[in-house]
Amino acid sequence: MELLEGEKEVIISQVSEILGKHKHNCENLVPMLQEVQNQLGYVPELAMEMIADSLEVPAVAVYSIVTFYNQLRLNPPGDHQIRVCMGTACHMIGGQIILNSFERRLQIEEGETTEDRKFSLERVACVGCCAIAPVVVIDDLVDGKVTPTRVDGILLSFENSNNNEGKKEQEQKPVERGEGQE
Repeated sequence: MELLEGEKEVIISQVSEILGKHKHNCENLVPMLQEVQNQLGYVPELAMEMIADSLEVPAVAVYSIVTFYNQLRLNPPGDHQIRVCMGTACHMIGGQIILNSFERRLQIEEGETTEDRKFSLERVACVGCCAIAPVVVIDDLVDGKVTPTRVDGILLSFENSNNNEGKKEQEQKPVERGEGQE
């Protein structure tokens, strides 16, 4: 995923600070990666390269560790994180179909973030709401008995709420009056 304007500088600054806190040996690789994840929300390629350089190991060695651990992300989290439950009940009642519907609608794969960074999509093992399977959790909102046709409605509701927030902000801005106006 391409970095947004100014993001490269933030990554360099944050990772440099993290590298300054740790001894540069391979025993600290995972703690460094966890700290990058905590600071940035994910582990960008630039961060992996910087860490690899500091430890004097190939970047692919760092990448292999990042991809091994589920808690480490390669993509930035979206403004809205969509988690599709794949626990036994959800899986049996169509969780994979729901995940596929989100992938088609958002034009991303599971584990990715949309280009505009509004949504990220991931599968989770279980959210503990088996009675209302299949379940999707968007941010902290649990939505049950989700069907493929409801996926569009769910996403549309988030788009509409964002549009309404933008309208409210516009309405709340004070009107500036030019000279000669009362």
